[in-house]
Amino acid sequence: MKKIGFLSFGHWSPSPHSQTRSAADALLQSIDLAVAAEELGVDGAYFRVHHFARQLASPFPLLAAVGARTSRIEIGTGVIDMRYENPLYMAEDAGAADLIAGGRLQLGVSRGSPEQVIDGYRYFGYAPSEGSDHADMAREHLRVFLEVVDGREFAQPNPRPMFPNPPGLLRVEPYSPGLRERIWWGAGSRATAEWTGRQGLNLMSSTLLTEDTGVPFHQLQAEQVQRFRDAWAEAGHEREPRVSVSRSIFPIVSDADRAYFGHESRSQDQVGHLEGGPARFGKTYADEPDRLVAALVEDEAVAAADTLLLTVPNQLGVDYNAHVLESVLTHVAPALGWR
Repeated sequence: MKKIGFLSFGHWSPSPHSQTRSAADALLQSIDLAVAAEELGVDGAYFRVHHFARQLASPFPLLAAVGARTSRIEIGTGVIDMRYENPLYMAEDAGAADLIAGGRLQLGVSRGSPEQVIDGYRYFGYAPSEGSDHADMAREHLRVFLEVVDGREFAQPNPRPMFPNPPGLLRVEPYSPGLRERIWWGAGSRATAEWTGRQGLNLMSSTLLTEDTGVPFHQLQAEQVQRFRDAWAEAGHEREPRVSVSRSIFPIVSDADRAYFGHESRSQDQVGHLEGGPARFGKTYADEPDRLVAALVEDEAVAAADTLLLTVPNQLGVDYNAHVLESVLTHVAPALGWR
């Protein structure tokens, strides 16, 4: 385990029990948590993107703000739903955020998960082309985005421009060198992981897999990771790929921890249905530190990944979430081989 980051869904609710009661709270507290995490030595600050929901939705202003307030920590998404994205506009935003952060952007993208509304991407002006579906549309948006973010020159310059142009065709600006190698695809199945490896994208795998073979979640996910690495090697990509897995991990070291998460010590994998097919959900890890370590060293997917993303209960506030991160780094991470 080389890196440990956090992943926030950025929920907000006007409930009196929430420390995050507005969209402004969710955004500003996300910045503050990233700053606190960097001070603790956490390696990454990642944010989920959900549209039409009381959660974080527009990632690039947030990523740019975090980049301006920090200097070392990786900044990423997990994940951006490509069905909603204009690839060229996204390339501009991503290039700007990456330059502000000094090349620390780790951009997780995917087809997306079930949303709050039916076919929400249609409200954003996007629809699958004839003979394709929304998943095909997401991958087509990705294809264009990858070409543009890699600096491809394709636009015919005006022969009488307002400002002088460099020679030849023009590319989308600002361009950030190296960003193409820091794009991740969120894969929910073994087949999608293999596709991700062939595309030369890093692999991002969460606490949900959209298939079930009857084996424990961590073993199915470890198989997914291995299939990704095999496909990467077969495709002949030169660089070393990265793999992240997400986990909910809560060391019980205080009365507050016990009150919030003590009941999760009996958590188990769950099997259900999602979008008409089987799905397996990973369990929450919550226990005394020694028992927590004993359980996590048996997690085959955590062992196979180079990056662990800790899902955080952001509505409990910045101070409590910083406490959770510090507890993991102190009591759990060393036993997993971190640093």
